[in-house]
Amino acid sequence: MPAFGEAFFSSLVAPGSLIPRSPLRGERRKPWLSYALLGVAMLLLVAPAHGQTSVEDFYKTHHINLIVGYGPGGGYDITARLIARHLASHIPGHPMVVVQNMAGAGSMRAANYLAVGAPRDGTSFAVIGRDMPLIGLLGSNANVQFDPRKLTWLGSSSSFAEDAYVLIVRPGAPVQSIAAARQSGGAPLVLGGTGEGATDGDVPKILRDALGLNIKQVLGYPDSPSIFLAVERGEVDGRTFDLSSVRAARPQWLVASSGYRVLLQFARVTRHKDLLEVPTARELASSEAARELIAFAEAPLLTMARPFAAPPGVPADRARALQAAFLATHRDPAFLAEAAKLGLDISPVSAGDLTRGIEELAHATPATLEYMRKLFAAENGG
Repeated sequence: MPAFGEAFFSSLVAPGSLIPRSPLRGERRKPWLSYALLGVAMLLLVAPAHGQTSVEDFYKTHHINLIVGYGPGGGYDITARLIARHLASHIPGHPMVVVQNMAGAGSMRAANYLAVGAPRDGTSFAVIGRDMPLIGLLGSNANVQFDPRKLTWLGSSSSFAEDAYVLIVRPGAPVQSIAAARQSGGAPLVLGGTGEGATDGDVPKILRDALGLNIKQVLGYPDSPSIFLAVERGEVDGRTFDLSSVRAARPQWLVASSGYRVLLQFARVTRHKDLLEVPTARELASSEAARELIAFAEAPLLTMARPFAAPPGVPADRARALQAAFLATHRDPAFLAEAAKLGLDISPVSAGDLTRGIEELAHATPATLEYMRKLFAAENGG
C-alpha cells in the first residue's frame, strides 16, 4: 500500500481494532457511519488502479479498425493493407488490425466518419484522400463534417520523395503530347477520375487553368482499378496516376514499347530520376501566378500523399502510441521489403510535420485560396 494510503487508513482505524476511531478526541463514532467511512477510504485507495488502464492493457483486449476511404485494389488500399500486416507488432498489447473499405466522395465519407461516427478511444483510424485536409480548410463544401485541425494525425506513408503524380495516356489516344493538348480547337484530352474533390478530379482542372490544357473529365469511377480498365478499353484517353500505383498495378505501361505515354509529372520540384525526359508541371507554367498555383496544389502530395488520421479526442497516451507505431512500422525492414516488392513509395511524414503542412496550406495567399474555393464551389454546383 502506498505511503499516503497507509497514513490515511491508519488515521481512520485504531491500532489493534477493526472499529474506525473518530477524528475527534474522546468521541465515539456511530458504527454504521464508521464502516461507511472505511468503505469510502478503501474505494479511494483502489479507484486509481481501475481508472488508469495502460495502453498495453487496453490494446490487449481491443482490436483496431483501419478504414480505407476508397475501394479495394487501389494505391491507398494496398498501402493500408500492408500497414495492417505490420502495425500491430509496434503497438503495446499487439492488437489485431482489421481493414475496412469505406468508399465514397473521394474519401470524404471516411473523413466525415472520423469526425462524427468513429469511436474516439484509439480503436479506429483511416487513410483518406490527400486533398481532404485542404477541402476541410476551405469550408466551401457543405458536405464536410470534419475539421482537419482537430483530427488526430498519425502521419503519411509518402512524401512523394520517390514518387510522382503523372499524366499518362493510352496508345491511340487523339492527344499524345502537351503541345497537342494546348492546341486551340484541337481534340480534348479525356481523363477518367473517381470524383470531385479527389486528386484525380482536381489536379486536371488545375492543369487546365494553369497550363492551358484542353481537358475533358469523365468522373464517377469507383476506384483506381476500374480506371485502369477504362483506359485499356479506350473509354477514356488516360488519367493522372501515382507513378507508384502504375508500377504496382500496370508495370507494363511503363515499358517504352507499350505505347503508353507520360506527358507530365506533378508534385515534383525536380524531375523524377526515372522520368528525366518528362517535364514537370512547374516547368510548363508560363507565369509566376501559374507556378504559385501549381506549387500550392502540389503541397498536399508533398506532405501528405498517403495521410492517416484518427478521430479527434483520442486519449493522449494512445494517440502517442499510434503515432510512434506508425513511424516504427515504416522503418521496419520486413515492411520495407514487402513495400519494395509492391512498388510502393515509402517516405514517411511524421504527425508533427503533417500538421505543420496543414497550417501552411491554411496560410496561403488570399488569391490562391479564393481560386481553390471557387474551384470547389463550381464542383458542387455553386
